[in-house]
Amino acid sequence: MPTAFGKFKFLVYHNLINNQEIAVIFQGNWSTEDEVLVRLHSSCVTGDIFSSLRCDCGPQLHKTLEMIDNEDSGIIIYLPQEGRGIGLFNKIKAYKLQEEGLDTVEANIKLGFEADQREYAFVEDILKDMRVSKVKLITNNPDKIEKLSKLGINIVKRVEIKTEGNEFNSKYLETKRLKMGHLL
Repeated sequence: MPTAFGKFKFLVYHNLINNQEIAVIFQGNWSTEDEVLVRLHSSCVTGDIFSSLRCDCGPQLHKTLEMIDNEDSGIIIYLPQEGRGIGLFNKIKAYKLQEEGLDTVEANIKLGFEADQREYAFVEDILKDMRVSKVKLITNNPDKIEKLSKLGINIVKRVEIKTEGNEFNSKYLETKRLKMGHLL
């Protein structure tokens, strides 16, 4: 699949437990002993598709595609976990609460959710199927590292992802750093 960031291959996995489809875009070849660049990217309709300036999702996705193309090897597992797992409908409700002054964590909690409801159990099966045993994880989120490590995924390195903030997402980024421990 040719993209603005290079040529990639595309797979779709079907999660039989919750009937979701998980997109995987990748480039390159590797052996089971190679350390492979991997990003778990949760879907973000507003940021990935419509280029919302409220988050850093779209820029992170694009930066990851560039990083993989520069290394000629890597994987993005695109997870259907909109709004940290609360879904698009509730994410838009959370946006409204943010306009009223709440941050992203407070908005999710006010709606009756945890700050982050994402789960990664099926990621292990995808990585096994793709013959990846050593992961260089592209993330700023220590919770993601912890959850994947508990699943037995061998994370040999965390790779920082840097994007530019803006006037619309500064509170969002600060909330990620202060309340969620993101390494920004």
